[in-house]
Amino acid sequence: MAETFPVKPKLRPTSGKSTPTAESKYWKSFKIPKDIETTPSKSLNYPITSLSFSPVAPHDFAATHSASFTVFSGKTLEPKFTVNDFSDAAASSSFRCDGKLLAAGDLTGTVHVFDAKSRNHLRRLKGHSAAARVVCYPRAADKFHLFSGGDDSVVKYWDVAAEKCVLNLLGHKDYVRCGDASPVSDDMFVSGSYDHKVRVWDVRVSSAVSVAELNHEKPVESVIYLPSGGLIATAGGNFVKIWDVIGGGKLLYSMESHNKTVTALCMGKVGRVGGDEAEQNRILSVSLDGYMKVFDYAKFKITYSMRFPHPLLSVGFSPDSLTRVIGTSKGILYIGRRKGKVESADLGDPVALGAVEDEPQRRVLRPSYFRYFHRGQNAKPAEGDYLIKRPKKVKLAEYDKLLKKFRHKESLVAVLNGKNPENVVAVIEELILRKKLLKCVTNLDAEELGLLLGFLQKYSTMPRYAGLLTRLVNKVVELRAEDIRSSDQLRGHIRNLKRDVEEEIRIQQSLLEIQGIISPMLRIAARR
Repeated sequence: MAETFPVKPKLRPTSGKSTPTAESKYWKSFKIPKDIETTPSKSLNYPITSLSFSPVAPHDFAATHSASFTVFSGKTLEPKFTVNDFSDAAASSSFRCDGKLLAAGDLTGTVHVFDAKSRNHLRRLKGHSAAARVVCYPRAADKFHLFSGGDDSVVKYWDVAAEKCVLNLLGHKDYVRCGDASPVSDDMFVSGSYDHKVRVWDVRVSSAVSVAELNHEKPVESVIYLPSGGLIATAGGNFVKIWDVIGGGKLLYSMESHNKTVTALCMGKVGRVGGDEAEQNRILSVSLDGYMKVFDYAKFKITYSMRFPHPLLSVGFSPDSLTRVIGTSKGILYIGRRKGKVESADLGDPVALGAVEDEPQRRVLRPSYFRYFHRGQNAKPAEGDYLIKRPKKVKLAEYDKLLKKFRHKESLVAVLNGKNPENVVAVIEELILRKKLLKCVTNLDAEELGLLLGFLQKYSTMPRYAGLLTRLVNKVVELRAEDIRSSDQLRGHIRNLKRDVEEEIRIQQSLLEIQGIISPMLRIAARR
């Protein structure tokens, strides 16, 4: 049997949804563990001004808020303790390279040093005449120094053990609000200020003058070193810029993807920790517009974006690439954890994260399972595969089924009852091609003929169908004249049809008269 197609096949648009990339799946995998917190966030009631992770497993993290800071467990993500030994609001915090000490600044200009385990208050470093907004320990091996910056426009280099300032680094003309330590040298760090300048410092230089100066052209809210130590990223206004420090402070790229001020930057990684995939570094930026953006600075493009309901002030990413924390102006912490394992700080044994359970193993498919016979149907073909598509089953309407069975009159009546003019015209054209239309009209009974005349009276004057249907009207009247005279209802259809045709002719004549008036005027206007 020959294959049958519908009279008027309907074209359906394909879905416009894009396929999620591997990187977007990676960032979406950071979710709040269900057995840790029933709500999607932890509230500290005050704006989260800074976040910092311990460099030592299990990577506890500290959040400064109001006149205190809270340390959260890297294993359970629950608060371990809160320190309130501040005379004013806390502004910044930083863990020492061994994770044993934690330093934080406050708005009185004092830098406080605490024991990260016992919470003992060990040092108070006083020297800033205004708020100490930046506190940062060296990253590598130096356990005795830290640097701080404040609203007095001064950057200070401290000897923590002696509780004294070793160097006063001058050069900024406005508030110093951010800074970072070099990942390759304990003697170098960078600071950013509201004077639009970013300065690179080397404490080995006796003159205590910055070794490089960069102009961000906006008040600098955040600055970080990239892992190589030769590049830095700065944030200010709605810009994030990448600079080549080794190359003389050359601007490599300027990204403007946020709609409001970018408040914080941090480094993140993409790739399986300890796996075969190579890790790739990313810059995470958060802004007052509520967006977190992930930036691939190797390709200079945004690879992921996530929207939060509140303005964002701070962001942190754990060194083991398993935990991501975002702080908001409403005091809410959005903590996301990815599935994986961390090493115990004491035993060095891999310990499963308390917040994450391994996925249950899927049952092996057997021939007795229904899914066994449908396996692999959703698999996407690889490049070079020869794809054989299964033909789709064509769905036929009732009139198409009747045409398939050569029941022409029944097909015409069925499509007339459907009241879709496009389908009716398509069936009429098909019957003309089969040379069966006039025979169908002859065999219609009085009720079916009334249905056809009602359709012709309604659509014969429509321009898109007039060419075909007006000819059909003449044939119907010629073939069924006797039946039309003997039926009042059929005569009514003819009267209505005649009235509509006369009205259409009158309209066309009026349009021709108007065209005759306008055409000479248009020709005269064209000559001028």
